[in-house]
Amino acid sequence: MTGPTPRPGILDISPYVPGKSSISGASKIIKLSSNEGALGPSPRAVEAYIASAGELHRYPDGDSTELRQVIGERHGLDPNRIVCGAGSDELLYLLGRGYAGPGDEVLTHAHAFVMYELVALGVGATPIKADEVSLTANVDNLLARVTPRTRVVYLANPNNPTGSYLPQDELKRLRAGLPDDVLLVIDAAYAEYATVNDYTAGAELVDAGDNTVMTRTFSKAYALGGARLGWAYCPPAIADVLNRIRGPFNVSMPAQAAGVAALRDTEFLAKSRDHNATWLPWLSERLTATGLAVYPSIGNFVLVRFPEDAEHNALAAINFMQGRGIIPRDTSGVGLPGCLRITIGREDEMRAVADALTDFMI
Repeated sequence: MTGPTPRPGILDISPYVPGKSSISGASKIIKLSSNEGALGPSPRAVEAYIASAGELHRYPDGDSTELRQVIGERHGLDPNRIVCGAGSDELLYLLGRGYAGPGDEVLTHAHAFVMYELVALGVGATPIKADEVSLTANVDNLLARVTPRTRVVYLANPNNPTGSYLPQDELKRLRAGLPDDVLLVIDAAYAEYATVNDYTAGAELVDAGDNTVMTRTFSKAYALGGARLGWAYCPPAIADVLNRIRGPFNVSMPAQAAGVAALRDTEFLAKSRDHNATWLPWLSERLTATGLAVYPSIGNFVLVRFPEDAEHNALAAINFMQGRGIIPRDTSGVGLPGCLRITIGREDEMRAVADALTDFMI
């Protein structure tokens, strides 16, 4: 006798492996493997989270009404077109579930955030990856891979783990080149860190038609990864689909409270942005001075390429850094075996990384 058979694609999924959090025998850890906010969450968000503890016997607001209202006020968006989720990961999956399935194709690019491939396989669709140019998504290559079976295109902008991005004009060109019935999902998880003039998170593309969604998260600049909180800005019809298929109480009460408080603490967000704007270029310059190749990034992390010799390759660097209690992110699982991704952390953490890799490269 055999048990139930899973749907096609499920057994092709390699479960997501999060950034490592511990080192055996190490008493002090510098975790730089998950792009978590360097300064931690806003104290106001922490207070709001704790204050909700006395109401944990109550179900949360299933519509995240206040949270959507404050998001709308903060970003100048219609709250009725905002859908909240347990992290943006949930919303990325729900969009795949709502608009793709067996026989369909889900398009992304070569070194895109790994979740897009997992979403495609999870809904029984075929993941397709377009070639990149200089570790950056390329509009022409993406459009060349579109077929009549393409249903969804996922684009992280900025992209994780490369730190690269498509400027506003290219993002518009991508949307204009896609068929009207293909959903473009712009994953703007790192938008708060992007300060370059030609960047857009994509809200204006959502407003321009019926076939684009922008997703955002509280896990990065707002440092609420443990609360699991994200949101999507959608055309009305797509918001309706997401609200039909999401769980009725998918965002917890403490997460909603923390999100509202974090959004209202604009001074703390500015502090977090300023910290990243200082230490991202500082670390990039220090590592470049050692002879390492550091790719340009507008997120809160850098992708570093190591030499290929046995003494200085990426694996040797991981072992050396972990010997000093520092945990970077191994990117071999996303087709970048010669690289490591390093989150921008506190000042002391960045100085420790720079000192460790300077010693390593000697």
